[in-house]
Amino acid sequence: MLRSMTGYGRGEILEDGTRFLVELKTVNHKYSDVYVKLPRQLMLFEDKVVEAVKLRISRGKADVFITYENYGKDAKQVILDDQLAEAYINACSHLSSEYKIKNDISVSLISGFPDVLRVEKEPEDERRLWKMLETALNSALDNLTDMRKIEGERLVADVLEKLDMMAGFTEKISKRAPFVITEYKEKLESRIKELMNQQAVDETRLATEVAFFADRCDINEEIVRLRSHISQTRSCLCMDSPVGKKLDFLVQELNREINTIGSKANDLEITKNVLEVKTVIDQIREQIQNIE
Repeated sequence: MLRSMTGYGRGEILEDGTRFLVELKTVNHKYSDVYVKLPRQLMLFEDKVVEAVKLRISRGKADVFITYENYGKDAKQVILDDQLAEAYINACSHLSSEYKIKNDISVSLISGFPDVLRVEKEPEDERRLWKMLETALNSALDNLTDMRKIEGERLVADVLEKLDMMAGFTEKISKRAPFVITEYKEKLESRIKELMNQQAVDETRLATEVAFFADRCDINEEIVRLRSHISQTRSCLCMDSPVGKKLDFLVQELNREINTIGSKANDLEITKNVLEVKTVIDQIREQIQNIE
């Protein structure tokens, strides 16, 4: 089933105090474009995220928002700079000895000196982080795909309905076309007789004029191609692969054929049906802009 290019998906995982939240939003776009926003410490995973998204989304603009939090007990560690602490202790002892000051060195005193103790984050396990992020990302992509499929089903149903309308107007044009020549012949003959005061009409000259008109106004080939393009569009809508670009092309061809029919037909009733078809084509064009 075809999919819409618009949708939203969310995936979350919490494990041992580590939490990932992935949110995906997609909109229609001529090509595939993926934008990822993630914390600086996870920048090394950006290319992997883009690759994973493009495997599931072949067309459309995707915004990926990744939230990362670590509440684990081992998330941070306190580092003691032994050499610096020893230097501070020696300096305090020298100060006490040199100036006869009471030596009241304590742990709290030394630990309060700059850089004796510093807090550092534990190095992250990249493989574990990517496994968790990938799980949350796939969950978001699954939810996104489900939404896009549902919207795609609605779009397909609407376009198929409009194709049926177009086929109906095409049949009206097809049935009307043969009468255009006959009516033109009758009107031309009547007009000639009127101008010649009821004198006999030169049938050869009349036949030549009618044949020229018939050739100029013949729309049979355009009708055949129009029917073919309608059929191809229906077939595309039943495919299980991205066909948005092909549908764009078919709509252009549908528009080309109906414009040609409109310019050649030279008949009011056909013109009315041509305008109806053009209206439906515009509606279809608007809908398929959102099909992947």
